[in-house]
Amino acid sequence: MENTDTTALVLHRELEYLAKVIETRILLQTGQPSPFPDIEAVPLPDHGGTTDTWTGFVQKQNLGIPERIVLLIALAPYLDPDFFDRMVGRLLPQAGDYPQIGGLRGKQFRGFLPTGETALFVLGGLDPLRRQAARHLLDADHELVRSGVLLLDEAPDHEPPMAGRLLIGRDYVDLFMLNRPGRPRFSMSFPAERITTAMGWQDLVLPASTLAHVRELETWTLHHHTLLQDWGMKKYLRPGYRALFHGPPGTGKTLTATLLGKNTGRDVYRVDLSMVVSKFIGETEKNLSQLFARAENKNWILFFDEADALFGKRTGVRDAHDKYANQEVSYLLQRVEQFDGLVILATNFRNNLDDAFVRRFQSIIHFPMPGPAERLKLWQQSLPAQVSLAHSVDLSQIARQYEMSGSSILNVVQFCCLQALARGSHEVGQEDLHAGIRREYAKEGKVA
Repeated sequence: MENTDTTALVLHRELEYLAKVIETRILLQTGQPSPFPDIEAVPLPDHGGTTDTWTGFVQKQNLGIPERIVLLIALAPYLDPDFFDRMVGRLLPQAGDYPQIGGLRGKQFRGFLPTGETALFVLGGLDPLRRQAARHLLDADHELVRSGVLLLDEAPDHEPPMAGRLLIGRDYVDLFMLNRPGRPRFSMSFPAERITTAMGWQDLVLPASTLAHVRELETWTLHHHTLLQDWGMKKYLRPGYRALFHGPPGTGKTLTATLLGKNTGRDVYRVDLSMVVSKFIGETEKNLSQLFARAENKNWILFFDEADALFGKRTGVRDAHDKYANQEVSYLLQRVEQFDGLVILATNFRNNLDDAFVRRFQSIIHFPMPGPAERLKLWQQSLPAQVSLAHSVDLSQIARQYEMSGSSILNVVQFCCLQALARGSHEVGQEDLHAGIRREYAKEGKVA
């Protein structure tokens, strides 16, 4: 509660500061007496060494007064929906629609929404040189824009670019207002869901060689910033890391990706390719662009399961459909290489992927079917402590006899436990195990 109260107080003071800045600009612009000779003379708020995320962000980014003001202009409608209408109405009661200050009305939100013109007016008034200097804050290569903190929406056709709405990244709204990073919701604009697990590395049963390669990914995730920035490798290496997991279903590919995130403090998002791939020309690229733009600079791990649906081999061009399908793959190659985080592609069949992709992976990790010793460990780990095995059960013999993946073994254990519970028992017998194994084999068209 204390953090929430502190955040609210800090943002209230920041909004009061912005109000004085806007008042100063309007008074100066309209020739009225002003208590300050310029907006930069308005005293900055003193938060007394608080540790809220807004103050921390301002200090970490070393924001100057212009950057701070622009961010506050974008954030103001979230803090006080009536803020701009109240300010303009009080200071310019006869002005009506004051075009110099910009702004627009939303479809559902009927208050004043700031535009690029709003920022230019507050920072530079009608002085062309000061407005030009302020405009650089909204350029695509400015750090706040490049990192997704500040956004300038596209202006309607044939209108000046500064007529676009001035936005603050959705994740940063939560960060500043709730003192925690925001997480995107699964939607058409962000077709990925966050995946988590209660398991740990000790629950992952993999061959030693596979696990060693996975640990390399963990090392990169923890230390890539030091490697690129502090050790000066940024000029030689691409910013992100690309890994391919290949192997049969149920061998631990998804769990491994989830554990990498859990143990490095990164969110892992599994991309729903059914919502990404579109039969309409250009839509797949658009969906991918939105996805990667949202994930940029977030330290997220993107996990593409069954990736050959999107990253498959390019075909010979026989018709327009082949041409655009190949363009999608080429675009994806470019976008994956530009992403600054860890991208993991998972497929059951490595040979289904385009060779151009395979050459660009830093790691290609095989997840084989578990051998007898690994299957025995999976059986032993999967059985709950509350369950006992009948004397006739020989797990070692079952592990040797039946080739199964980790997920299949877990399915059998679940079946056996439910059978025992239905009997009012805590004992799993040989027949339970064999019945569960037959069910799993039947799913794959095999006979146990």
